[in-house]
Amino acid sequence: MINYKNKQRPEKDMIFGIRAVIEAVQAGKEIDKIIMRRDMTSELSRELFTALSGLTVPVQYVPIEKLNKMTVKNHQGVIAFISPVIYQRIEDIIPAIYEEGRLPFIVVLDGVTDVRNFGAIARTCECAGVDAIIIPTKGGASINADAVKTSAGALLSIPVCREENLGNALKFLVSSGIKLVAASEKATKNYTEASMTEPIGIIMGAEDEGVNPDHLRLCDDKVRIPLMGTIDSLNVSVAAGILIYEAVRQRNP
Repeated sequence: MINYKNKQRPEKDMIFGIRAVIEAVQAGKEIDKIIMRRDMTSELSRELFTALSGLTVPVQYVPIEKLNKMTVKNHQGVIAFISPVIYQRIEDIIPAIYEEGRLPFIVVLDGVTDVRNFGAIARTCECAGVDAIIIPTKGGASINADAVKTSAGALLSIPVCREENLGNALKFLVSSGIKLVAASEKATKNYTEASMTEPIGIIMGAEDEGVNPDHLRLCDDKVRIPLMGTIDSLNVSVAAGILIYEAVRQRNP
């Protein structure tokens, strides 16, 4: 298996102040997200935006009161969170898997926002031999201490790829010969009826809305998990586990 083991960084590592954040970005620190006062217009803030140009770093704009609640330090309207892992590039991982003579096994999380669900899915992925997890830059759970803990440390060993445009990432998978299978409550095909023996990318959607319709259109198969009770959906981490291990069953008869 390719050696893309993530490196752990200090837990809950935060940086305060515009200049400090600029220096961290310029030094190549892996920034998980930046929280910024929504009315920032200074010359220094424009320098920060320039430093962030071309990077897949989510920026959240909030009232100054929220920043003040997060810390009593002189934040100058900006707080950055250092990621506990180093994000990988899916464009590097897929060719390396093929070069090893293996079939890629990828899991895509399209809007999974709960960090515990994220961690639980990552734990399943690691146990099942998934090659990489793809997440969006915006609209998805962050890799924080809770996610790492719930994953039982899996997020520190399985490659995670953070994509600014998830649709483009899916198109790259398709162009790389990977079959996309999405979980959808509206699907008519049972998950056991979908072939997962080829290079595969399993897509799990947001807890409330499922997979983005635009992303669904890129998929080769849309599958459902039969429900026998009165509750109309499974927890996304449970559903992911079912589909992931169906792929394992088919690929290891």
